[in-house]
Amino acid sequence: MLTAKGLFQEIIDNDESFRLFCSIAASGESQGGWENARIAALVAPGMRSLAPKITRHGADEDKHGRIFNALMRKRGLEPVPVPPDTDYTMLLEHRGIGLAHEKLRADRPLTEEDVVVYLAHSRVTEQRAADQMDMLVAYFGDHPELGKAIHMIDNDEANHLAYCHEELLRLARQGHGRLIQRTLRESALAEIQVYRDVSLAVMRHMGRILKWPKPKAAVLVAGIHATYAYERAAGWHKMVDLRMPERLNALGGPATPAPAF
Repeated sequence: MLTAKGLFQEIIDNDESFRLFCSIAASGESQGGWENARIAALVAPGMRSLAPKITRHGADEDKHGRIFNALMRKRGLEPVPVPPDTDYTMLLEHRGIGLAHEKLRADRPLTEEDVVVYLAHSRVTEQRAADQMDMLVAYFGDHPELGKAIHMIDNDEANHLAYCHEELLRLARQGHGRLIQRTLRESALAEIQVYRDVSLAVMRHMGRILKWPKPKAAVLVAGIHATYAYERAAGWHKMVDLRMPERLNALGGPATPAPAF
């Protein structure tokens, strides 16, 4: 019987699939680190108080990229180029979700609307990240090779999600409510499509590496499409609701350093 835990176990046990998995994860985290650093540098003048938290957000994601690279080095593996069809961050940008890299490379200050868009987009993508890390903790939290890294990243992702909730609620009280709700909905509907496409691409690449038989691959593809159908019908609502988090000021301090692996 196919299970998510069994599937991840296959990927982790094979050096080539593990290297691809970690390379994709490291690339996405490093890209997020760069984006947050640029947003912190360009944040709207009236929102400069957010800059330290945005910087912390980026530092955490840079750290996650280093952790995934360290996990590869521990096995004597080098990163591989990320296939374009698995590049979640860039595929979202191509759909116009979040802040365009062209804007972030410029030296012009962002507007308040830009910062709201960044936070709303982050609220959606951090929900996905937090859910995925919760799943990995449940399956591999006590894994001798991965457990320590998974728990650290999981805690950071929970902090990131709490930060997005708290700051968006604060901005909604300041009059940005309609923009926030519109951006959340647009981001969530685009994200679930990109996540489906990336999941299908990752499964194709993993199937080639692990030589999955066609019936197994077909079951996995059907599962991905079923997940998308559920998210398109109702699941996306989880990505757009806002509630005051238990962790307040979650990014109010310095980033936690990454331990050695």
